[in-house]
Amino acid sequence: MAVAALVLQAGAAMADGHGIALYGDPALPADFTHLPHVNPDAPKGGAFSDGQVGSFDSLNPHIQQGRVPWQLRFLAYESLMGRSYGEPFTLYGLLAERVEVSDDATQVTYTLNPAARFADGAPVTVDDVIWSHDILGQEGANGRYRTAFSKVTGVEAVGERGVRFTIDAPDRELLMVLGMRPIMKKAQFEGREEAFFTSGTDIVPMTSAPYQITDFDAGRYVELTRDPDYWGADLPFRRGTNNVDTIRMEFFGDGTAHFEAFKAGELSTMRETNAAKWGREYDFPRVQSGEVVLSEIPHQRPTGMTGLVMNTRRAPFDDWRVREALIQAFNFEYINGVINGGTQPRITSYFANSPLGMLEGPAEGRVAELLAPMADSLLPGTIEGYTLPEGDGQAANRRGLRAATRLLEEAGYVVEDGVLTGPDGPVAFEILLPQGSSEVQSIVDIYIEGLKRLGIAPTVASIDSAQFKERQTAYDFDMIWYIWGLSLSPGNEQLAYWGPDGVETPGTRNLMGADDPAIKAMIDSMLGSETQEDYVAAVRALDRVLTAGRYVIPSWHNPVSWIAHEASLSYPADRLPIYGDWIGFQPDLWWFEE
Repeated sequence: MAVAALVLQAGAAMADGHGIALYGDPALPADFTHLPHVNPDAPKGGAFSDGQVGSFDSLNPHIQQGRVPWQLRFLAYESLMGRSYGEPFTLYGLLAERVEVSDDATQVTYTLNPAARFADGAPVTVDDVIWSHDILGQEGANGRYRTAFSKVTGVEAVGERGVRFTIDAPDRELLMVLGMRPIMKKAQFEGREEAFFTSGTDIVPMTSAPYQITDFDAGRYVELTRDPDYWGADLPFRRGTNNVDTIRMEFFGDGTAHFEAFKAGELSTMRETNAAKWGREYDFPRVQSGEVVLSEIPHQRPTGMTGLVMNTRRAPFDDWRVREALIQAFNFEYINGVINGGTQPRITSYFANSPLGMLEGPAEGRVAELLAPMADSLLPGTIEGYTLPEGDGQAANRRGLRAATRLLEEAGYVVEDGVLTGPDGPVAFEILLPQGSSEVQSIVDIYIEGLKRLGIAPTVASIDSAQFKERQTAYDFDMIWYIWGLSLSPGNEQLAYWGPDGVETPGTRNLMGADDPAIKAMIDSMLGSETQEDYVAAVRALDRVLTAGRYVIPSWHNPVSWIAHEASLSYPADRLPIYGDWIGFQPDLWWFEE
């Protein structure tokens, strides 16, 4: 089924019972036997090994500080409901066997499955659910949970197995999000709550998930083993998933070491993000012999936003004309040609590549109506339409640099003795990059050559993951490389991405410091939508405000994911989820052929 049909289906009240959908009813009936995008007969067994560049100093992905293997949040923790990535935003029972929503959408009651157990055999209780909710809402815990926590006015037990959340205003999406919170074992952490506020590996979490952490060496590897007594193995939501016996995450100091380890057969899989490298460097002996297979996984999700983020909390980035000038100076066509052979499409907006993306040209219909009350304060291009500059692919980028110069002059900047100088003196800023990414470094190196022609000579700081995370959390940067992944069902998380709290509150994803009331207004419209039509219009309006805000210098996106993997490692190619290679795809749906 096409994404448009899935996203734009007519919606009414949320369903009660085995599942819950943002609009309309869940696609699968109460007696479904498995998710449609899995192989329900996939064999079990085998050892899956994956690699990533960086390190880690904690096994708790719910803390604000520290470095944690990102996969642990999804492989080693379980929630009340599980997300189906074959539908834009639909949840089915996991730890909870039933969900009920009040008519006014201010309360949700989850009823625990009586079979739900932690790996040590202890039952998952209502106390565990309430404790997990409370600890994740504390200062110092991961900021992604606190926005929703602040809107919850009550959490109470309902009988022996029910837990009811009450929120301060109708919000269908928030009620669903509460069912996706990770549930921890209260008894393991009681009296040791500091584990949620500092990094460390002294506590190995005991969870209810299919996999448990069975071995690790801090900074080097983490190994998870499938629990043979996992309580939910026969759940319809789990059938055909979590097929491999062992998952091993290896960590490398740089991308070269990571790739060489895969070529040597030390890893089961390798994701590639560089088009030129995919076409040029994946012809090594193990590919030629058939031991390694190259798979391209299409997807239909939003591009999100990847690129250089400008911190508007600091001059000169607080002036939109300067930001537009820096976008004009980014010679995308030339950089794309050098890095990718010119094959990769540019990110044109935050929700591009999906039916939620803004349409070309002037805003029309409901989108125009939503933006009209703020027309006088919106940046140029929001209503009439905004498009990124296009170059001719030549290194000189004369057109872009001429446009940049005009904008800078309008903003009060002139070149004096070869240095761009403005109201606050010579322009100087730092570009902060994560250590180990040669591709990002190459992009910035080419970009800097163009900036020098404007009289700008920024410095580049490439730092390790711990320092990078610390400075990112504190917004201690001028310009930073960052990636936002966006879904087909945006909701409350948009406030953490670019809501007003993130202007000063550390740890949000509002890295640019966007402080535009129109952003909040469009998010509020989205969250309060009563129909799919209004919801889509609000997201498209939000997309316009963000894109015309000129906060990020966008790079490119992949309409497909490139995965090289062992020939014996298979995936359901004939029934791919609409999200493609995303959370819950690899290794979740993969299996080793017997």
